[in-house]
Amino acid sequence: MQPRDLSDHSEYVPGRGVEEVARERGLDPDDLIKLSSNENPHGPSPAAVEAIREHADRVNQYPKSSHTDLTAEIAAKWGVDDEQVWVSPGADGSIDYLSRAALEPGDEVLVPSPGFAYYAMSSRYHHGEVTEYELTPDDGFAQDAETVLRAYGGERIVYVTSPHNPSGSTMPLDEIEAIADATAEETLLVVDEAYGEFAEVDSAIPLVDERDDVAVLRTFSKAYGLAGLRIGYSVVPEAWGEAYARVNTPFAANELACRAALAALDDDEHVERSVESARWAREYIASELDAPTIDSAGNFVLAAVGDGERVAEAAQERGVIIRDCTSFGLPEHVRISTGTREETREAVELLNETLADLELEARA
Repeated sequence: MQPRDLSDHSEYVPGRGVEEVARERGLDPDDLIKLSSNENPHGPSPAAVEAIREHADRVNQYPKSSHTDLTAEIAAKWGVDDEQVWVSPGADGSIDYLSRAALEPGDEVLVPSPGFAYYAMSSRYHHGEVTEYELTPDDGFAQDAETVLRAYGGERIVYVTSPHNPSGSTMPLDEIEAIADATAEETLLVVDEAYGEFAEVDSAIPLVDERDDVAVLRTFSKAYGLAGLRIGYSVVPEAWGEAYARVNTPFAANELACRAALAALDDDEHVERSVESARWAREYIASELDAPTIDSAGNFVLAAVGDGERVAEAAQERGVIIRDCTSFGLPEHVRISTGTREETREAVELLNETLADLELEARA
């Protein structure tokens, strides 16, 4: 007895963790700066931490009321109906829900390359086929309707990421609307705004209230600092609302995650601090790193370093964990998450030393 043929499926490759690197290299975890997973360096919202403590003794109960309360708060935030908000275990969970709701076996899904691997993974899990549109470093991974539509062939779902991971480029709202206008009636345009809080571009959520062919993904993992709780949501067209009950994994968004997210939604100070910090850090990295970088609207910066794997490995020896982008199809690049000001300054200094030493080795 064997599982079905999974040979077309790829594993998700996460950024390396502090404990993993510390064990491997015999280092003290406290001496490592982790800038590999686009996490919030300021931690979770303090209000969320307090909510977790307050509700920890209720985890014997299923998260029905907390899920309902969170749905209502998100809907109020964006001015949509409760039925249009699909709370999920991370934005990844919403990707699965949309795949379940939209895909018949053999349906095609159009995804960006490079891009978030889980778009394709979820599509294949649900027996869909995957096609790609290319974003390139030649033009800073610029995103526009023409690039997407040139590759479009009637796919059931089209994914756009704004800000894009791993480059940080954005797609203006009018370009998103142009894609929705030009694609078939039965095509769902999914706009992933996981890093939306960090960007100075308009959200696509208002389009969801105007049309029945656009959905938007959001998460509490980044600006809100709740990555470890796996809590996110999608905002879907009104006509899709009833499908949620048929595709939602029962109680997938857990009690503490829902309670923490509810508290974090009201903690504007923490979000503002996180966003300001990320914007400062990405500008600092772009100006001070001795390598070309791509303009980013996220909480990370993509840098061209020649040999991403070698640079990432060498950086770990100096105590900085960054993301080798080979798994994104960008072997010449690394992605550097934004840290606190102190972490960012120290990391850039150590990365510049790493780059200088590797250049000397190459000349020897």
